[in-house]
Formats: sequence, structure tokens, C-alpha cells
Amino acid sequence: MRHGSLPGVHGRVRPLTLLGDPVLHTPCGDVTDFGPELADLVEDLFATMYAAQGVGLAANQIGVPLRVFVFDCPDDEEVRHLGHVVNPRPVVTDGVVVRGPEGCLSLPGLEAGTERYDHAVVEGVTVTGEPVTVHGTGFFARCLQHESDHLDGTVYADRLAGRRHRKLMRQVARASWHRPG
Repeated sequence: MRHGSLPGVHGRVRPLTLLGDPVLHTPCGDVTDFGPELADLVEDLFATMYAAQGVGLAANQIGVPLRVFVFDCPDDEEVRHLGHVVNPRPVVTDGVVVRGPEGCLSLPGLEAGTERYDHAVVEGVTVTGEPVTVHGTGFFARCLQHESDHLDGTVYADRLAGRRHRKLMRQVARASWHRPG
């Protein structure tokens, strides 16, 4: 990265899609056009993620229903993982199930203990169509699973049940950004 520009420098910050918008609960379509519009989308995703101080962002979180996400996320050893995946497919989610705090830029300011595997592998391609495999452990594995979920039309709140789900939904109802449907 030292010899190129940082991701997002040439992107524009787009408005975040918030919980309640149907695009967050609709599975995204595969990317079929690998032209300049895709490169611009990836730049915009990075710019928006950094502006919102996130560690990952899926395209539907800015209202674009395509299978693309970006990340700049540490693992549990504080190793930084930076990149993007187009048309990602989780190929491995295994290991120990860990319940940890999870937040989302589409539910700003909120988090809940969410169960995720501590190991994940995602395969896809880059913005230029080159195959890519991303391996994650710990917090980064949580990030990969979270962003992959987004592209399948799932938010972390959907993974909660019982008391945790009810508590989060009460917090959503009281949130300043929430617009009752």
C-alpha cells in the first residue's frame, strides 16, 4: 500500500443505509461488470467506512444491492487486515463459537453480544476479477461473517433471540436515527 494511494482517498462518502431499509434484508446480486463503476464503488465503500469509523462495510449498507464488501479490521493479535472482496462466498466457518459484542454502521451506536465462529474463510475476487481468499480468526473472523451476512440480507440483530433481541430492538426504537415503519 505504501506505493499506491490509500483505499478510499478518491472515494466519496455516501449516506449509510439504516436498519428498517428493505435493502438490508434483501440478498444482494452478484457483480457481473468489472469496469470503472465497480472500482468507484469500492473506493466509496472505503471512504464511507473510514468516515463512519467502521472496520467493514457491505455495498447494501450504502444502498447498492451488489455482493461487495471492504474491510480494515484487526484480528485478536492486533494484526491489521485491509482489503475488499467481490462476490464473496463463505467457504469455512468453524472453530469455537464465541459470543462477543457486535455493532454495525447500519445500527449506529448500538451493540449486542452475538455468537460467531472464531475462524472464517471467504473466497471471491478482487475489483479486477483476480481470485482472492481471505482467512480470518478472532475479531476479524467476526467481521468476515458479519459482512457476508449483510450481502445475504441478514443483519446481526437477526442472529439474536430472546432477551438479547428484545433489548436491542428496544434500543433501536429509542435511537435518534430510527424512523418507525
